[in-house]
Amino acid sequence: MANKNEAIVPDDKLDLQGVLCPINFVKTKLKLEEMDVGQVLEVILDDGEPMRNVPRSVKAEGHRIIGVEKLADSTYKILIRKDAE
Repeated sequence: MANKNEAIVPDDKLDLQGVLCPINFVKTKLKLEEMDVGQVLEVILDDGEPMRNVPRSVKAEGHRIIGVEKLADSTYKILIRKDAE
């Protein structure tokens, strides 16, 4: 059986490696504002503060984290479904 996240093809991607808080959340929020409700954004984040803050802030904005994957280089790929305008 395939991994659930493999079936999800993101509508857009954002690579925020090396981007500090809160700029990484601001860039994520701006990208989500350009997208339609129901679309999925893939975001690459550094471990530590970005991984603690960005998903929490995205959820506070009314969106849903539908996937989190730790990558080999100690970054994370998160999938965010836009659930709110």
